[in-house]
Amino acid sequence: MPNNIFIEDKIKNFKKTIRVSSDKSISIRAILLASQAVGASKISNLLESEDVLNALRAIKKLGINYKKRGNSYIIYGYGLNGFNVKKKTTINAGNSGTLARLILGLLIKSKNKIKLVGDKSLSKRDFSRVIKPLKLFGANIKSKNNLLPIEMSGSNFLRPISYDENIGSAQVKSCIILCALNTPGISIINSKNSRNHTELMLKFLKYPIKIDKKKGYDKIFVQGLNQFSGFKYNVPGDISSASFFIVLTLLSERSQIEILNVNINQSRIGIISILNKMGAEIKLKKKRLYNGEKISNIYVRSKKNLKAINCSPKYNSSAIDEFLIIFLVAAKAKGISKFMDLGEMNKKESKRLDLAIKFLKLIGIRVDRIHNDIKIYGNPDLVLSKSYEMKNFLKDHRVFFLSCITALTLGGKWKINDKDSINSSFPNFLKILKMIGAKIN
Repeated sequence: MPNNIFIEDKIKNFKKTIRVSSDKSISIRAILLASQAVGASKISNLLESEDVLNALRAIKKLGINYKKRGNSYIIYGYGLNGFNVKKKTTINAGNSGTLARLILGLLIKSKNKIKLVGDKSLSKRDFSRVIKPLKLFGANIKSKNNLLPIEMSGSNFLRPISYDENIGSAQVKSCIILCALNTPGISIINSKNSRNHTELMLKFLKYPIKIDKKKGYDKIFVQGLNQFSGFKYNVPGDISSASFFIVLTLLSERSQIEILNVNINQSRIGIISILNKMGAEIKLKKKRLYNGEKISNIYVRSKKNLKAINCSPKYNSSAIDEFLIIFLVAAKAKGISKFMDLGEMNKKESKRLDLAIKFLKLIGIRVDRIHNDIKIYGNPDLVLSKSYEMKNFLKDHRVFFLSCITALTLGGKWKINDKDSINSSFPNFLKILKMIGAKIN
């Protein structure tokens, strides 16, 4: 099958109600915590993307059985440190930094050596940020230049740690929390604000974790070696997946959309705050609380006269995966938008900040960059009519999504390669676009 698509027509006005893919971050965490629970856990509406399926394959290799029943996965855990790690075990995390960094935390007591590998993109990402705390706990790790592959064996003589996580990385924080589960005593993490799904899920499981909220960071206390029982969890929709349909609607003409049952965790909805400051009127309807997570329907309608933003860095952590599509809105806004301290974008599946600047220049938008700060000179009258080809973006799914939304809202004739990249996070992306009315060949 060809691995590219062609878009030559802007999308026509629409009024739709949709569901987007399930939350990837929560799906992976639910699998990993179910692998450590005592007894069977039932996870419904699990995202069936490559990243999540790799998490299931990983726990299977580590001796944890599961089966699919209808729309649910039943995972049979044996409690903390319940993995049966065979000699010469290799875990392939594929493209998922979340899976790779978090599962290392659960292997902190492994007697046998485990090799962790990933795809070409993941193998270029820095793992020093988790290798350092893992070594402090007592793990034995070998890695060349802090990159994959990593060889690791755990220890029976783990020690609790106190660690300052100053990056604002939920993956680092969660890795440390998962290490602490298997470690005697109380481990303490002083963590810069970032998404908090791991903490909320452990609180839902009634695990002894305490969080003191300070200005700009959390002080997290994790008491180790407390077993928890199997659980039921229904995974909500992913705000990162919803973001592309939010912007599709904003930039289309006379259109509106309602996206059902989306996770609106405060640590994830920076995009809504940013876009509303730019003049959008995104509304959250039917808000409710589910196992500690906030869920809502998201209502959006087309909006003209969007304005530039001087975006505070306080939104960076809660919008880090959505800045690519936010930049597209800035390209259509009136005025000069400013974004600061975005170096973390280049630590993702690709060097997204670098790619974003190249992309904006490709469609005729002026961008000034000083280190990790950028200015985007918006053009409210921007219409594309040339031919464009998107390739060589390291198969980054979010760059693929961005290209599709640009083609459908701004025009032009587009050939977009690496269609298979969507399988890592949002396999139904193109199907939903076509349901809304997009013409995609």
